[in-house]
Amino acid sequence: MALLVGAGCTEGREQGGHQHSRTATLTVDKPAALADEPVRIRISGLAAGDETTVMTHATDHRGRAWSGRAVFAAADGTVDLHRDRPRTGTYGGVDGMGLLWSMRPAEGDPDTTWFLPDTSRTAASYRVRLTVAAGGRTLAERHLTRTWTRSGVRHQEFTVSRDKVRGSLFLPSGRGLRRAPVLLLGGSEGGLANETAAALLASRGHPALALCYFGCEGRPKNLAGIPLEYFATAARLVRDQPRADPRRLAVIGVSRGSEAAQMLAQYYPDLVHDAVAYMPSRDTWDAYHPDCLSCGRGHAAWTHRGKALRLAPIPLDRVRGTVLAIGGGDDRLWNSLASARSIARERNAAGRQHRALLYPKAGHAAAFFPYLPSAVEGDGRPLGGTRAADAHAKAESWPQVLQLLRRAGQ
Repeated sequence: MALLVGAGCTEGREQGGHQHSRTATLTVDKPAALADEPVRIRISGLAAGDETTVMTHATDHRGRAWSGRAVFAAADGTVDLHRDRPRTGTYGGVDGMGLLWSMRPAEGDPDTTWFLPDTSRTAASYRVRLTVAAGGRTLAERHLTRTWTRSGVRHQEFTVSRDKVRGSLFLPSGRGLRRAPVLLLGGSEGGLANETAAALLASRGHPALALCYFGCEGRPKNLAGIPLEYFATAARLVRDQPRADPRRLAVIGVSRGSEAAQMLAQYYPDLVHDAVAYMPSRDTWDAYHPDCLSCGRGHAAWTHRGKALRLAPIPLDRVRGTVLAIGGGDDRLWNSLASARSIARERNAAGRQHRALLYPKAGHAAAFFPYLPSAVEGDGRPLGGTRAADAHAKAESWPQVLQLLRRAGQ
């Protein structure tokens, strides 16, 4: 689909004799797409040699303006973001989606500021405005719709008082093939995380439950003594939903949640088939108290059958399927790259090796779906990596996570 903005001649003579474009055609192959899908952006009808500025504009959930910028030399009268390297801009190198993940806030440091649009609870999508300018004129513009929740996807809240767990469930629409259900676990931030990823997975046909295990109503304040049985209860709830294939349940955990994901696959092989461990630890760490960092020392974060779990390393030999570990070499919280390598050396119950995706320049925040601007520092702590390295890791790893979910049980 294309949009043509402008009037009159295709070119107009400016000072110095150079002819600048007065119109341009801005083509986007998928103007409306899921938020984790890449789009191809191309501008044609430019005057040869035009210095062309392409920008993205979006607003986060607080009403703050963000923008990305790239300046190209339209040598042949066209600019293709999947082909061309910008001269200057908010990103460098050839990157067809660079203008989305590299957006910067109008105020504040992009390395410490997270772009959070309206979430899957409050909106099904967010919008990005594209503009093209040359010779001091805006030549073309259009909007991209980036969708979390496709039409028909249903949302349901789980409460501890009613359901024994606190979580946010997203279910695919209508009827269709049964697909791997997914349980999503956040890290030491606590609370109810990863709802947007759950909505995206449901939009792709996977029943998905974003689970809170501490730091929310009905759950402990601290990550301390959390029973694996709690996660198993949540896993059974999502496994038993419509369109869920009960043989193919997967658990995706990030940071501290990666510990629980590995242990669930190990201790509950009849329930869990696969696990994805983003920025993982190979061992279980002590309890974590957000308001008192020393208070958890010497105390177990996890229990099973009433006994403390202190594992170094977490065993993975009873896992029925695959543990896919994704690690960053510039992770400043712990050595997730070495942990991911270690996981990939282990074998499952059938003797097959687990897998790892290794990103030497990525930091601790390189997890889940791509193309949203993200910070490399959180709560005053450096997470490592760079915005570009983390964006690359997410763009490359997320399709492989989706592939694992599609192939689960085959």
